[in-house]
Amino acid sequence: MSAQPDRAAVPGHGVGMTSARTAARLLLGAAVAGAGVLHLTALRQEFRAQVPGWFPVDADLTVLGSGVVEIVLGGAFLALPGRRRAVGALLAVFFVLVFPGNVAQYLEGTDAFGLDTDRERLVRLFFQPLLVLWALFGGGWFRRAPGRPPSSAAAPTDR
Repeated sequence: MSAQPDRAAVPGHGVGMTSARTAARLLLGAAVAGAGVLHLTALRQEFRAQVPGWFPVDADLTVLGSGVVEIVLGGAFLALPGRRRAVGALLAVFFVLVFPGNVAQYLEGTDAFGLDTDRERLVRLFFQPLLVLWALFGGGWFRRAPGRPPSSAAAPTDR
């Protein structure tokens, strides 16, 4: 008999958590890949409006490049489950890197994607950290090591 507990019996490793993590990965992968396609097509002008004026790269080139990156990362999150940790981390970094554009949209009062008030643009800023956490969760970064008890469990004592 193995000294390791059944993974399904360890919180964070059960079928429900695995299913939630997989669903999170697939949903985010599809959303990011879809957003990437929209960068290159129907919403290209909306995305261009978000590129801050101070950014040193041409706005159209920035939108095209970020769209390609989103297609690649979203597609990888969908198609490469064995690389989910690496792709989840890269997505989290990507979301951090594009955050200054969201801040600039708020500070400059740029209307895009239906965000046409300062309040709406401000509220949007609070969703970016959730995307970072979503990418990390879908990538399996919040999993407890197999066999490691929950932090709230009392350590066994010898009596």
